[in-house]
Order: sequence, then structure tokens, then C-alpha cells
Amino acid sequence: MKIDWAALGSVFGVSLAVTVALVGLFTLGIVGLSKQEAASAQGGSGGSAVLARTGAYACFVLCVAAVAYGIHLIVA
Repeated sequence: MKIDWAALGSVFGVSLAVTVALVGLFTLGIVGLSKQEAASAQGGSGGSAVLARTGAYACFVLCVAAVAYGIHLIVA
């Protein structure tokens, strides 16, 4: 049995990078929702709350798209 160490390292690196990116996107979504609630509670301008909510939803959509693409790669 022969192990291709370069391929193993490549898979590890890509997996690590994608995991960090996905967690970062989800974290930005959570932060965006908390900023939206903070802006609404302070009675600030409606524009900042809408922008925070839109950014949070965009982060969550990107997370779902990345997970769906990963499932597609596994199934296909």
C-alpha cells in the first residue's frame, strides 16, 4: 500500500480552509442579526437595521449554498 502524501496534504488544506470560511460566514450572519436587533432596540435609523439583516441573510444563504455544493460533490 502506498500513500500519496501530497494528495492527502492537499485534501487536508482545502478542508481546513473551507471549514474556517464556513464558520466565519456563519459567525458574520449571527453578528449581523445581533447588530440588527441592537439597532432596532436603540431606535436608530431603519436603514442600518435593514442593511444588517440583509447582510446576515446573505451570509446564511452562502452557508447553505456551500453545504449544498458539498453534498452535491459527495453524491455525484
